[in-house]
Amino acid sequence: MNTMLRKSVLGVAGLAFAGGLAAGPLHATNAITASPVEAKPVAVVQADKPDSGKLIPHGVQGAQSRIDLDGEQVANAKAIIAATKKAGLPERAAVISIATSLQESKLENLGHLGDRNDHDSLGLFQQRPSSGWGTPEQITDPQYSTTAFLKGLKQVDRWQDMPLTDAAQTVQVSAYPDAYAQWEQQAADLVAQHWNS
Repeated sequence: MNTMLRKSVLGVAGLAFAGGLAAGPLHATNAITASPVEAKPVAVVQADKPDSGKLIPHGVQGAQSRIDLDGEQVANAKAIIAATKKAGLPERAAVISIATSLQESKLENLGHLGDRNDHDSLGLFQQRPSSGWGTPEQITDPQYSTTAFLKGLKQVDRWQDMPLTDAAQTVQVSAYPDAYAQWEQQAADLVAQHWNS
């Protein structure tokens, strides 16, 4: 086959290949035999979801809870994931953070709740200005509050090897230390869904 004919055949096949991605498989004609040549469909590679072994390395503990999330709650979960990535921490840190926020605020960026407020707790993680977490404005900023939580998490020796509830409790010092465990599966599902989106 001469060079000119080879370039022509490759050009036709290339057009069929490119067109197949947008409009489905196309049929090209082999320039030598005039017989139809079918372009092979190309699989579109999507970003891989994080490995469940990275998200829940110890398996979930106890009965799991799940709530339906509205757009604001999903946006807050995405903000936690973005802050985790920006801090250079792995998916597991995002799972712990989201599970903590699910327990503390149901992923709602809570302001002062008046008589229902637990002292001066605010934001996604119910952090307290009086305990040194930051100003009310800072604590109610999802990126700031997540970064503050992650800073505390990084100070926990071997947090990556701990069950979720132990890691979260070490940072949060909650009156209900085992309550975080119930949100691990939903938190892992959110991280799996949004980590690469």
